[in-house]
Amino acid sequence: MPTGQCHCGAIRYEVTGAPFYTGLCHCSDCRRHAGAPLVGWTAYPEDGLKVLQGAPKIYASSEHGRRHFCPDCGTGLFYYNAEILPGIADIQIATLDDPEDVTPEMHVQVAERLGWMEKAHELPAFERYPPME
Repeated sequence: MPTGQCHCGAIRYEVTGAPFYTGLCHCSDCRRHAGAPLVGWTAYPEDGLKVLQGAPKIYASSEHGRRHFCPDCGTGLFYYNAEILPGIADIQIATLDDPEDVTPEMHVQVAERLGWMEKAHELPAFERYPPME
């Protein structure tokens, strides 16, 4: 049973059941909320998500979208949208205790993808930081 938490550990959760999908979202709403070029999500049945500790704060990020995050450290955790994703709890993959166990299967909302993300995999890679010369 997957478990996860926010950055500071104030909120812990577990999820049961099988995910509907896992994906990398490029929408501007996710991008702005996370401060990142994309967000990894795994979608579970809403009744399979249980908060074990703490209470997320809820933010109405759009007419129907509700983002749940830690009020202490700000970590984004869950997303609900009863209009387009009824009965689904989207969970940010990176908040899972074992995010390597969840492999994204697709990119979504690519109509809003940042142009430079199309070739991000071609950038130089460093084990830690690049040399500062």
